[in-house]
Amino acid sequence: MKSYPIDDILPELREAIRKHPAVVLQSPPGSGKTTRIPLALLDIIPPQKGRILMLEPRRIAAVSAARWMARTLGEEIGQTLGYSIRFDSRISQSTRIEVMTEGILTRRILANPDLAGVAMVIFDEFHERSLQTDLALALCLDIRRALREDLKILVMSATLDGGPIAALLDGAPIISSHGRAYPVEERYCGDNPDQSVSARMTAVVQRALRETSGDILAFLPGAGEIRSVRDALAATLPDSATGDISLHPLYGDLPFAEQERAILPAPTRKIVLATNIAETSLTIEGVSVVIDCGLTRRLQYDPATGMNRLVTVTVAQAQARQRLGRAGRLGPGFCYRLYSQHTFQSLIPFAPPEIAVSDLSSLALDLAAWGVKDTAALSWLDTPPPASFRAAQELLRGLGALDPNGSITPAGQAMSRLPLHPRLGRLMLKAAELRFPSLGADLAALLSERDIIRNSGSSFPQPPGGFDMSERLAILQQWRQKKNMTGGVDVSALRAVDRTAQQLRRQLGKTDEIAGSATGDRIPRLLLCAFPDRIARRREDDGGRYVLRQGRGVRLSGKINAGGSPYVIALVVDKGEKAEGTVHLAEPLTEETIRQELAGLIETLRRVVWDKQEGRIIATREEQMGAITLSVRQVSPSEEEVANLLCDIIRS
Repeated sequence: MKSYPIDDILPELREAIRKHPAVVLQSPPGSGKTTRIPLALLDIIPPQKGRILMLEPRRIAAVSAARWMARTLGEEIGQTLGYSIRFDSRISQSTRIEVMTEGILTRRILANPDLAGVAMVIFDEFHERSLQTDLALALCLDIRRALREDLKILVMSATLDGGPIAALLDGAPIISSHGRAYPVEERYCGDNPDQSVSARMTAVVQRALRETSGDILAFLPGAGEIRSVRDALAATLPDSATGDISLHPLYGDLPFAEQERAILPAPTRKIVLATNIAETSLTIEGVSVVIDCGLTRRLQYDPATGMNRLVTVTVAQAQARQRLGRAGRLGPGFCYRLYSQHTFQSLIPFAPPEIAVSDLSSLALDLAAWGVKDTAALSWLDTPPPASFRAAQELLRGLGALDPNGSITPAGQAMSRLPLHPRLGRLMLKAAELRFPSLGADLAALLSERDIIRNSGSSFPQPPGGFDMSERLAILQQWRQKKNMTGGVDVSALRAVDRTAQQLRRQLGKTDEIAGSATGDRIPRLLLCAFPDRIARRREDDGGRYVLRQGRGVRLSGKINAGGSPYVIALVVDKGEKAEGTVHLAEPLTEETIRQELAGLIETLRRVVWDKQEGRIIATREEQMGAITLSVRQVSPSEEEVANLLCDIIRS
């Protein structure tokens, strides 16, 4: 069996786990910790004590690690080794090691508060500091303090300083493993902001093919850039047609067979075009050349959508060094950087933890389901920002997930069981209630997956024709019938949306369905329950300018087809260059639908004023929703109102 650097410290690690409730392991990427340590612990955690759960930040890493370990034991997946990820699980009664993504563990804990049948939880790649990782660790620590003193915790990290996490774990011992690293020559390619990252990457891959030998691992922000570079290289590389060079994309939405082809050794020279999943979670055999684009996608709160969203940002120095390290595993290597050395030196040292920059509504909902209203009740490596947490609780109240006291409601309990942002979870519940769950699943998938309209280079997509959710839904339904689309439509994104929609529909179980569910006011009714804070009314003086419920002015993008509607649901709103924001995705809305769905938010006000122009007292009855006035009707003032107004006029 092949040896790994981590093997040298396995005896020390096993002894530490026997003696201590928690252990911290520091080990660089590629040392073998992900696949060697769980197997090494099987002999000290017998089946009667319970299962070992190992958390991975990404689905591809969870499945690959489980399959790799199962292959090591000569077994099929689902026996000793299993995995559980979003919408897929391969476990059995004989499973002793279950590899899962963090969100799965959170829902497992909420359903099984004492983690019965679990002996140990391993947090792999903890340095990535995802929101769900921090939450899962806080919940596990709470379980151990209150219910399960015997629950073992192992935190594994490639770059994180072990001191703070060891202190959080009540002085846990820190064990370090040093990987084998060969020298890597850095080649800075300079800054070129006028050229797209795809074009620059294509050129540098061609340069690396001429200047080096060995397999190439190229880091790109996302699937769109990967496909662009792959197509450009396939058209320009003469050897790719003869089989001397093979191109392999590697990102989360790929079928597992394609992912595995990118990871395993190949008989030809290989070019792997990967997202940040190849930084630490996976080891790709044969790589001696790395090309770093300097960008990554990070989960971050997006004010435009009111939800977390993967945004493209520059990498931190720690990530850039991890990428470089991938070239020095087998021998001396090369790292090309698509930026200057000055740019590298200006990068932030470490990426901020997601808990500091993300929307916390999902976290607040899970904590409410756990019975926690105040984050101070749990132990955190970084405490959730108080202002962000309060804003999250306020949103959950608006969605009906929390009551006025901050306790979870029955709707909130149901929303916490869905693998969706609370806004979209509320949409799904409403869809089931109104008996058109398939429409709800389609809308939730369209809003949670990558946009099906291709980005034309601007911050937001530019589709042909109208720009509302109804049009996207029509495109999805048309694609399902024809399976071929042109004119700026992203077919890969359509496949992902369709797959997610089917999985969400199955999660609702057997639910009655009304035929023709995409007709009438059904789309705005569902969107309104998820985005009650995004209602906008058209200003009287301009058909393209609206005012949001919070009082902010916005202008419709020129691509929006709102049909002159007096009301819209503004689903995507950017900050705008000046005072007004720009609405890039909207859905027309009627006043009748607003009154039907949000009657409890409508306030009735009486105003009594002196009209100088007419020289008389005027009384009105106004219906308002925040800054939006739904109706104004003149009424007769009472004698008391008249007297009070006259007294105010005399005093002034």
